[in-house]
Amino acid sequence: MTYGDHRTHARTRARTRRVRAALALGCLLTLVSAGCTGGPGGDAQESGDGKPAAEGPIVVASGLDVTGSGSVRQQLIEEWNRRHAGSKAQQAKLVELPGGADQQRSQLLGALQSGSARYDVVNLDITWIPEFAEAGLIRPMPVEESGPAADDDRDFIRRVHATTVWKDRSYARPFNTDVGLLYYRPDLLTKADIAVDKQPNAHWTWDQLYASVKTLGLNPVRGDELAGWTTQLKQYEGLTVNTVEAFADAGVELTDSEGKYSSSPGELKKGLDSLLDRVDRGRVQPAALSSDETAALTDFAEGRAVFLRHWPYAYGALGSLMDPKAYAVNPLPGKAVLGGQDLAVTADSPRAANARALITFLTSRESERCLLDAGFAATRASVYGSAAKPCWPRVAAALRPAGEDAPKAAATTGEGGPKGQGAQARATYIRILGAALTEAVQRPRTPYYGAFTQVLQSRVHALLTEERPDTAEAAQGLDKELRDVFAGR
Repeated sequence: MTYGDHRTHARTRARTRRVRAALALGCLLTLVSAGCTGGPGGDAQESGDGKPAAEGPIVVASGLDVTGSGSVRQQLIEEWNRRHAGSKAQQAKLVELPGGADQQRSQLLGALQSGSARYDVVNLDITWIPEFAEAGLIRPMPVEESGPAADDDRDFIRRVHATTVWKDRSYARPFNTDVGLLYYRPDLLTKADIAVDKQPNAHWTWDQLYASVKTLGLNPVRGDELAGWTTQLKQYEGLTVNTVEAFADAGVELTDSEGKYSSSPGELKKGLDSLLDRVDRGRVQPAALSSDETAALTDFAEGRAVFLRHWPYAYGALGSLMDPKAYAVNPLPGKAVLGGQDLAVTADSPRAANARALITFLTSRESERCLLDAGFAATRASVYGSAAKPCWPRVAAALRPAGEDAPKAAATTGEGGPKGQGAQARATYIRILGAALTEAVQRPRTPYYGAFTQVLQSRVHALLTEERPDTAEAAQGLDKELRDVFAGR
């Protein structure tokens, strides 16, 4: 994992001594020990640029958190505020942005570029990090080469932490992550004498899925007929994710590590053929071509598909929609794409030091456990281990199972706490989730991601809706457009 530019050991030790000396002097001058330890009651004295820190609150901008689990993001903010009750400068406030991901991105870009909103921390989709970093809208994280801070960063799952990096600098900390998983109906498979491997981390292959669908004799024509599987093929980001997974399975990489286009018409054809195989041989639910996360989850829960490609939150949501014995989960066949959000400090924040301290708290081992308990995928490896630290007690008490008030809420928002299958099944789920995250792949890392995903969605959705799709012709057109997109044209 890249954590920034490496300096010599001697320079590191010298800098560490200077920092410690400065901290010690600061403590003696202010006589406020809590301010040096980060404990409750201490006001940070600088903004992070050597200037006096502005008064609070620390404002965090994020997408909507209307969960079925007690709004875990808000609960974590409230826990931070309780721990800093004696300091006005260290109080934090969560501002939730309305709309979908594209609308939120536009709002944040506009607000940060114009300076019209006073945000100190932004919760960014992992695909936005290069764009915001390249535009100078977020600050690089301090480089830690040794000591507790560096050790703490190393606890983040390697591929998840890599989402925070652009041009060898980390610009954020991973808050919550995501990865594609395979949900299935063991009862339907067992009735057809199809062996169901219940071992944790057992990998299905797409060929095994196709063979199971063939054995079941499925060939759906209408949306109310039982299909082999369903997923998100509507013209939005879900289609991009499914396409990138099919491409990755075929060995097709669209960009190099610097975001430069690296594919070709021949390679793109391989990827498009892989996606069409999943649609045709997998006997996908016809409604999948217009399905987002909510629609796909509903089709599976209401018995219109045997398999479902979805995110981790579906495990908790299904507990409110189905009999616990009617569904199970395994890693997605082949490659699975990472999702999630990272927390970054805005470039113009006058509260940068306090903002970084808040981010450290929100991504701590205890906070990450709270996120996992609420239905998110946690970003730290230790959270998936047997010695994981528990969620903050008051946050844990505030969380409630997904769908307790409204079963459809978790499906709509993408968040909610798992329940229904018991402790043993949940432990198995957590092991599967942790393993899947260590093997997941990223979508292209580029400052032009917004343009890329629109081009890909448009081309691929048109191909999927054609009666006789020509992948060679589609690949030629897609190649030309992607060359322009990744060159910033």
